[in-house]
Amino acid sequence: MSATPANVDSYLAAFDRHERNTNGESPAWIHSIRRAGISRFAELGFPTTRHEEWRFTNVAPIAQGSFTPARGRPANDLTLDEIDRLGFDGLSRNRLVFVNGRCSARFSSLSALSGDVGAGSLAEALTLDAGPLEQHLTRYARCDENAFAALNTAFFEDGARVFIPQGRILEEPILLLFISTSAAEGAFVSHPRNVIVAGEGSRATVIESYVGVGDAAYLTNSVTEIVVGENARLEYCKVQAESLRAFHVATIQAHQDRNSHFLSHSISHGARLARNDIRSVLNAEGAECTFNGLYLADGEQLADHHTVIDHAKPNCASREFYNGVLSGHSRGVFNGKIFVRKDAQKTDAKQTNRNLLLSDDATVDTKPQLEIFADDVKCTHGATIGRLDEEAVFYLRSRGIGTDEARRMLVCAFASGVIQRISVEAVREQLDRLLIRRLEQETQPLAISKR
Repeated sequence: MSATPANVDSYLAAFDRHERNTNGESPAWIHSIRRAGISRFAELGFPTTRHEEWRFTNVAPIAQGSFTPARGRPANDLTLDEIDRLGFDGLSRNRLVFVNGRCSARFSSLSALSGDVGAGSLAEALTLDAGPLEQHLTRYARCDENAFAALNTAFFEDGARVFIPQGRILEEPILLLFISTSAAEGAFVSHPRNVIVAGEGSRATVIESYVGVGDAAYLTNSVTEIVVGENARLEYCKVQAESLRAFHVATIQAHQDRNSHFLSHSISHGARLARNDIRSVLNAEGAECTFNGLYLADGEQLADHHTVIDHAKPNCASREFYNGVLSGHSRGVFNGKIFVRKDAQKTDAKQTNRNLLLSDDATVDTKPQLEIFADDVKCTHGATIGRLDEEAVFYLRSRGIGTDEARRMLVCAFASGVIQRISVEAVREQLDRLLIRRLEQETQPLAISKR
């Protein structure tokens, strides 16, 4: 079932206005891509729970909502001190800041980067020198079956471009900070588009963070395309901390070359509804990737992760670790697929999803999947759903630790396995503080398993 014709018509009309407003700002091939995106969205419409990939995630509030483009929206009197607070301690030297979808030169700084590293605004690059982007932009995150990726392709204006040259080793991470601000004139939508290319033999860490100021209802619909070149190593960390009335939909698509290493972290703890589609294609021998994720949900939040690791060539390896901590009436969704193509012999892949329910009303739907078309592989997957262990709580209490503190310690230990895989200390420390703060705010006893 597709979105209603009236709903689709409103987006088609918005696209016509968008094209008129941006006429001449981008090269002709960008306008062709945008037109292809809106055409595909018109064919697909918004997904419903009748679509298998969206069976547990109802996007009707998005489909039926009225979200106006964030183009030209003011920065809501943000200050540099507030930007620092919304970011991570010590990560201000390599920072690109986007406010309501547009890059802010006022708040951005790339002082720690040398001139050969291409980092900055996508919109600016498309205006000044679009050549290097043409071979990558929209080439990996296809919108054939994803209505939200199609919408992003139609409406994107800005985002981050990060090009790390061959052999370059970046000692400090690059922070991409996306801020959405409240406004009295109603709900709005931004469509950030990011391109990250790690050249042959390079080493880098990129952090992509989404935060909200105020409690506005808005939609962030982002797409990030990542290329990890031959013998390159890229650590990519996405942190989603949107307003609790907001909606967040993201598509992340990575393409890996020979002997590349890609480490992906996805940390989701904000938004009323958050959906992350994360994929990587291991497209040459020796490629390795690790997917590492943590989702925290409370109240009426829904956190959905759909992952695909596509083993397209032989002698590649992947590891996947996703943990969920759910309380209140929240819901978690995990759908992880390991896809092994016919010629991908000697594949070594492991996937684990673990979920901790802290209340009787929290739920999770987990579906680990293997699709294997080769016969010489090592592939395993598994999922668990449980509550806090009563015996573990009793053990800690017998050592003089209070009940509430014992429960918090066990939850923190459950989540720390994911957090500790992040190499950036500032990110780890902030996530540790966040987890403790959320647990301290629990208004109901944490559910305990009975044996």
